[in-house]
Amino acid sequence: MAIFSVYVVNKAGGLIYQLDNQSPRSETEKTFSFPLDLVLKVHDERVLVSFGQRDGIKVGHAVLSINGIDLNGRYTGDGKEVLEYLGNPSNYPLSIRFGRPRLTSNEKLMLASMFHSLFAIGSQLSPEPGSSGIELLETDTFKLHCFQTLTGIKFMVLSDPRQAGVDALLRKIYELYSDYALKNPFYSLEMPIRCELFDQNLRSALEVAEKAGTFGPSS
Repeated sequence: MAIFSVYVVNKAGGLIYQLDNQSPRSETEKTFSFPLDLVLKVHDERVLVSFGQRDGIKVGHAVLSINGIDLNGRYTGDGKEVLEYLGNPSNYPLSIRFGRPRLTSNEKLMLASMFHSLFAIGSQLSPEPGSSGIELLETDTFKLHCFQTLTGIKFMVLSDPRQAGVDALLRKIYELYSDYALKNPFYSLEMPIRCELFDQNLRSALEVAEKAGTFGPSS
């Protein structure tokens, strides 16, 4: 089982914490000779496959790394234009890793704000007063679980659809937030969480959840 990511959203809809824990195994790495038999284009500062599919590489996949070095948007690790680099025969043979485009920080901020709005709409659509809002969104590849505290902070976990014990995990994350963020004298409410102890204990909690799916009284 797997926990993909964790989001914490404040009561105004702002993203104050995000952790990528695991990524689905949808990446493919191949060695290529010149000329490259795929058509690439730059879109939203990413280099994407626009034509040609082979060996698990699909249209829409992004170039994630070249020769094991992660890209920085449309540039290589040493600042060269990716398309220009791939167009130079002297750089071949080379290894390219493709996969789903990774979300940028701005995209994560935007999506957190959008979910905050959907959560409010869900509460308003309820035929009964006092609705808790959206607690679970389910797809064929992941589930989004949400727990909102009485003060309006939302804790969101994206997990494998088969992952058990996520409700207990959400409450554990709230407990860690209370212990390591709220009790930190340098932390301001509603502001981004930057606390090493919170990070460390959250990663440990995710590891326990993935292995056992539950939390005991002493976890």
